[in-house]
Amino acid sequence: MSVNTNARIVIVGCGISGVAAAQRLVKAGFHNVRIVEATARSGGRIKTGRLGNNIVEIGANWIHGPSEENPVYHLARQYGLLDPEALTPENQAMDVGGHPPWVPNIFSSSGRKLNVEDLYPALEMFAELLDESSEFQSRGGEPWTNVGDFIRSKVQQRAAEKWKDIDGTTRSLRLSVISNMLKVECSVNGAHSMDEVGLGAYGLYKTLPGLDCTFPGGYEGLVKNLMSVLPAGLVTYSQPVRCVHWNNTEKRGYPVTVECDDGNKIAADHVIVTVPLGYLKKHHSTLFHPPLPLHKLHSIQRLGFGTNNKILVEFDSPWWDTDCEVIHLVWEDEDAMVDQVPDVQRYWIKKLFGFTVLKPTERYGHVLCGWIAGHESEYMETLPEQEVSHAVTQLIRRFTGNPTITPRRIMRSQWFHDPWTCGSYTHPGKGCSAQDLQNMMEPLPTKSSQSQPLQVLFAGEATHPCYFSTVHGAVLTGWREADRLISHYSSSSSSELTMSKL
Repeated sequence: MSVNTNARIVIVGCGISGVAAAQRLVKAGFHNVRIVEATARSGGRIKTGRLGNNIVEIGANWIHGPSEENPVYHLARQYGLLDPEALTPENQAMDVGGHPPWVPNIFSSSGRKLNVEDLYPALEMFAELLDESSEFQSRGGEPWTNVGDFIRSKVQQRAAEKWKDIDGTTRSLRLSVISNMLKVECSVNGAHSMDEVGLGAYGLYKTLPGLDCTFPGGYEGLVKNLMSVLPAGLVTYSQPVRCVHWNNTEKRGYPVTVECDDGNKIAADHVIVTVPLGYLKKHHSTLFHPPLPLHKLHSIQRLGFGTNNKILVEFDSPWWDTDCEVIHLVWEDEDAMVDQVPDVQRYWIKKLFGFTVLKPTERYGHVLCGWIAGHESEYMETLPEQEVSHAVTQLIRRFTGNPTITPRRIMRSQWFHDPWTCGSYTHPGKGCSAQDLQNMMEPLPTKSSQSQPLQVLFAGEATHPCYFSTVHGAVLTGWREADRLISHYSSSSSSELTMSKL
């Protein structure tokens, strides 16, 4: 099989999907491949930073489902980037369904550490309802348009049956726990509210087995290793793309021209666009000429893309239990099962569901990662760091009842105001279906067209039918589009290629 390797291929974006596509094409022998990247760095939403002496993740945090089917796990293992525990067969076999069995500490807004056993019925009910939310995708028909409404109505029904004999205070506290769990899910899904996540499409997301693990040396090690096989100079940094002109009809020229902000024009046979969905939502009308077909546009609009930010906080000593892996902060006035606040500017901090504990302690000392999603998170990004630090300090003092706790330092992510990302990651919006994800990955021009095929291809987490929002989804889509081009050229006979060059 001979692959015509002269095709000019431009990849827009040097995130992990763009890097994965380039790596695959270069390996297959294509030598006219280049990446244009708007920023001065590679990795996109994979971004490793430092908090004091600690390596911390500002972007992607975990390998979700580190097992044999996960390409990120495979690569990380191949490159020697993981701790020994992550490689054990027991860890790979553990199927946690996307929700690791972390040991919780739960604090309430009246400054008490709560007994987890008392709240277990609420946690269990919530977990059951999340599972049930995933079933409508295969069953068809959605009794509610969104996950939030479904969960609230079901909790009301079941609490009336199962908790009718418990006292009002405990019952109210359990419902406030449900509010906290809804906020957790806002972070997991990258959504402002679970009312914005489509119920029918919620089950499209698939998990892989394996206990989520992290990169001791930082997630960026994965990007660096993948890029090390690319020829020098393949990436042009600080080169934003203004417009992708496709379907150019002049016979002699190339079908696609990538026009950059600085006026530079790059002619190409194929362009692989890997920009985040948030960027597409905001700029699609200027980014493509001619405009995207309507069905593709509608899918870009229906899919959700929200914000999930981190607030990393370092302490001199821990105020949580030694075995604790996650801290939940339950507001006792939230028994109405809410996942958004009434006044964002005054109460934004209430959206922070709590913290995950960076482990092992020997490596990190006492560092927590706070999680906050949605409009409250977007507002938090606009505040001075000092103000965020103050709000977090007051919050922790209130919930622990200890007025002396003072963080050593904090650091936060700001993904919404990052002009090239415009948020964090994808979730299925209301009215979304599997077809929308199919539309996202469909190349241009569409099949019915007589023009040269595969002019514009699409990769990135938002184009994976079931692993959207993940790094492994992004990698697989980069490989998918590279493979699409590889097979296109290996199946074209050499005579056709000679004809096309005439």
